[in-house]
Amino acid sequence: MPSTDVPELATSYRPSEDEDYMNARQLAYYRAKLNAWKDEILRGAKETVNIMQKETENHPDLVDRASSESDRALELRTRDRQRKLISKIDEAISRIDDGSYGYCEETGEPIGLGRLEARPTATLSIEAQERHERSERVHRDD
Repeated sequence: MPSTDVPELATSYRPSEDEDYMNARQLAYYRAKLNAWKDEILRGAKETVNIMQKETENHPDLVDRASSESDRALELRTRDRQRKLISKIDEAISRIDDGSYGYCEETGEPIGLGRLEARPTATLSIEAQERHERSERVHRDD
């Protein structure tokens, strides 16, 4: 999830139900939040590359080598998931640009500030997401 290390706008402002939904200030808040999250992921990826480049040593002990390879594989899987997350963050920023951010792609209804605060890349309202998950379970059981 996004860190609390969000630019000044996000620390001095929180979207509220008392204002127009997805007004310019809210959109700027979510853009800053998404960009900060992406920057954090990219910093982590850069650190991983640096660490992996330094740890290219050859372990003479078979157990040490296996452990090192296992750690490396886990790190690469984690980074792959984060690469996919960056893609979702970029898509959310594109939705901010085209005016569709914050609205359910299935129903067109507002996703809600609480859900967007918890999951700023959300594309479905809670109700639509639950329907989607129930449908997936049914298809998986077939």
